Amino acid sequence: MRYQRAEPPLKIDGPTAARRFFAQCFAEQDPLKESVWVAHLDDQARCIHLSHYPGDPCGADFPLREIVREAALYGSTAMLIAHNHPSGDASPSAADLRATARLAAVTSALSCRLVDHLVFGGAHCASLRALGYL
Repeated sequence: MRYQRAEPPLKIDGPTAARRFFAQCFAEQDPLKESVWVAHLDDQARCIHLSHYPGDPCGADFPLREIVREAALYGSTAMLIAHNHPSGDASPSAADLRATARLAAVTSALSCRLVDHLVFGGAHCASLRALGYL
C-alpha cells in the first residue's frame, strides 16, 4: 500500500473534477492491473489524503477497515473512491455494489459522506451515484 498527499490541497468539487483527478491517477498505473484509489476530503472538498491499493489482473482488495481508519485519522468529512476494471468494462460488479453500500453505511456513522465511487474501464467511467446506488 502506498500513501500520497495531495500538495497543495486540490479541490475535487464535482463529478467532472473527480473523473479528471482519478483519470490522472490511473494514467500512471498499469491498465492491466486493478487498483483502488481513495481521496479523503475536507469540508471544502479539498483532498487532504490520497491512498492507493494496488491489485493484480484479477482484482484488488477493497480494504474497508483501512479506509474507515484513515477517514477517522484524517478527519475526513467526505471521500471519493475509484477503481479500474482491466477488462475495459466500466459496469460495476455485484461485489463493487456490496462494498460501496457497506462503506457508505460505515462512513455515515463517522459523519463522513461517500460522495461517489467511480469505476473506470477503458475510456469509460461509471458513477455509482449517477447510477442511483448512492
